[in-house]
Formats: sequence, structure tokens, C-alpha cells
Amino acid sequence: MAAREVESIFTELLDRVRASDPANARVWFQELIPLQLDGGALGIGCPDATKQQFLTEHCQGTFTRVAQQITGHLITVEFSVVSNSSVDGTLAQGFGPRLHPDYTFDNFVVGPSNRLAQASCMAVSQSLGNTYNPLFLYGNSGLGKTHLLQAVCAQARELRPNLMIELLSCEDFINRFIRALEAGNLAGFQSQFRTVDVLIIDDIQFFREHEHSQEEFFHTFNALYNNGKQIILSADRPPAEMQSVEERLVSRFNWGLVTGIDPPGYETRVAIVQKKAHLRGLEITDEVAEYVARHVQANIRELEGALTTIYALATTDHVEVNLAVAKKALQGQIKLAVRHISISDIIEAVTTHFDVRLADLQSKKRSQSITEPRQICMYLARQLTKHSLEEIGGHLGGRDHTTVMHACSKIGDSKTSDEKMHAVLNELTKQILQASA
Repeated sequence: MAAREVESIFTELLDRVRASDPANARVWFQELIPLQLDGGALGIGCPDATKQQFLTEHCQGTFTRVAQQITGHLITVEFSVVSNSSVDGTLAQGFGPRLHPDYTFDNFVVGPSNRLAQASCMAVSQSLGNTYNPLFLYGNSGLGKTHLLQAVCAQARELRPNLMIELLSCEDFINRFIRALEAGNLAGFQSQFRTVDVLIIDDIQFFREHEHSQEEFFHTFNALYNNGKQIILSADRPPAEMQSVEERLVSRFNWGLVTGIDPPGYETRVAIVQKKAHLRGLEITDEVAEYVARHVQANIRELEGALTTIYALATTDHVEVNLAVAKKALQGQIKLAVRHISISDIIEAVTTHFDVRLADLQSKKRSQSITEPRQICMYLARQLTKHSLEEIGGHLGGRDHTTVMHACSKIGDSKTSDEKMHAVLNELTKQILQASA
């Protein structure tokens, strides 16, 4: 087939793929090039192995289906790296889970809830084994821990291409250890993990109740640490709250820097929505971004899902994305209707429920009877309003944003582990929403 005809097919292919699969469309698709259409296969060139892997895992079905629609033939689409360097392809195979092309520091939206975590990861990626070792990140699911772990890998690999890096989940580490025991190849397992330059394990909390795996990781940790190799760990809670994990491991987790990631505030959520739209090459107004950020508050994955739903509806209805489309698309997902809730509304509900005075909440008193209601006010204000951490702290005695972050994290954890706290928060939320309706 003539090159011009292949180019024409390829141009139409990209346009249709972007429209039919907005969740996986990316701005860097413009870097792709058509190679040939021959023997029932359309070859597409990618700039690097990371993007090739993304296309193969997430987009190949869509590309193939659309290509068949355009040509009327049962062709397949194949992706290959077109680069002068073979290093990228070689290293990509050794990273355990493949690096996601979106998970870089440039694409990470920084706000008060994650600033320290982002800064520490950047520092580690530029000075492995010397800055914070180990580095321990914690936070609920969907807040960006995995993004930062992969960003460290991407940055470190760019600075030092020959680094030996292992990035894997705790579950994968445990399974590999079990397979090594069954195969009688424990020495090979130990050689693989105790000789790397960087070991990164996600969701380390799953070590609980795996005594033999904890024993193995303890010695792996010591070997790497004593040799000045970088260790980075993540979990859904800080080390001190990790039950059924050996005390000697918990102690080592605290040797370096422990930093948390909290749910993003309103301003950060707006920036995240805009960033995610930009990465996909999608047009979105500030009005729509603000609407999504105001009503989707749990985590970043839900923000991405909301954005995908909006563009899917707009594509189906053949209309431009606007506020009306966003409202229609999210009406089944939004948990909170549009209400104007003030911090004063929240304080009034909390003071009434706990029979405390506003003056007490704003005071320096630190008794449990005052501290807990104060922290609940901060948590609910973070969940139900678009006020910044600083604004919330200002309403409660001029406390700084780190105090508010700590309160939100503590109450959020209590909500998960304490049924009584869960019931209290639900009841207060119900009262506040009804009063402001």
C-alpha cells in the first residue's frame, strides 16, 4: 500500500481512537508514526518502550477495531519502538510492573496534602541512598503513592540508565519468595533482591501475617541498607499503625523519612482535573473542572473516572463538553448535591452534638473532650467545603495547615477502624446536608 494512503488511514485512525476511547487517549499519540500496512498488520512506531507497553496493554483492542472499521479488512495493529537507543527497551523489562507514561514528576499535581511526599521523592531520585533511606510513603488508596513511586523510577533511570531497580507490590514479593522456596531456589531470589540499587515495594502493609516473608524481607532490608542502596516503601497507614508486622521491621521503616499523603483539597482537585484532561488532549473549561472538583472528593482515581464519564457522554451525544453535559454525566455518581455549606454550619452541628462551645474549639485546650470535636470539624470542613487547609485552620483558632492535615488523617483513619466514629460522622454529615439543603 502506498505511503500516502497509509498516512491517511493513520490520521483517521488517531482521530477515531481519541473519540472512542477518551480514557486512554493521550497527547503524546501525536508522537506515533505509521510504519507500514502489510500482510494484514499495521505497524505503528512509538518513541519509547514505556509508551509501547501502555499502548499494547490499554489501547491495542481499540486501535485494531477502529483500523478494521476504516479499512474494511481484518487487520491487526502492532506497536514497536522506533528509537536510536536500545537501552529503554532493555531497562523497561526489569522494572517489574511496567512504568506508566503518565506517572512522572512533571505530571504530578502538588498541593498542601502531598507537598512533602513529592519533594522527598524528587530528592531521593536525584541522590539515591543518601537523602532519605528508607523513604516511607503512606496514605489511602488513590491519592498518588504509586504515581510517586513510578516517578522516582523514571527520574532515576533518566539520570542513571544502568541502575538496577526493582519495583513491585508486596504481594508480588511474597509470591516470588514462595515460588523460590518451592523451586529450591532461595539463593537466586536473594541474589535478585539483595543486589539491586533501588528496591521499591508498594502496599507493604500486606506483609502482615506472612512471618517467613517478613523474615526474608528483614534480611533483604539489612543487606541493601548496609550497602547504601535505596529502599522506598508505601502503605495505607504509617508504620506505627501496622499491626501483625514485626516490631523490628516497623523500627527500620522509621529509620528514614515517613511522610503521608492526604486527600487533595478543592484547589488541588481542580488542578488535577485540568492536568488529567490536558494529558488526554481534551478541552475542558474552568467551570467544568471546578464542578468535578467540588463534587468528586474521595481520591484521584474517582476524578479520572468522572472525567472519562463526561467525555464518553459528550462523544456519544456528539456535543461539546460543558457544564450541562458534566452535570448529566455525573448525576448518578455525585454523592453530594450542590449545596452551599459553610464552616460555620459544620461548627454549629459539631458543637451541638458534643455540647462544647465555639470558644473551646478555638482555644489552645488539648483535652480529649475538646480535641476530638475540633478535629472532626476540620475533617468535615475538608470533606464538605471547598475551603483550603489554611482557611479551615483559621476558623478554628488560627491553626496552620499541617495541624488540619493531621486532624483529617486521624479522623479519616478512625472512621475506617472505629464503627462509633463512622456512625458519628455519618450522622453529622446528614444533619449538615439537611440544614443546608
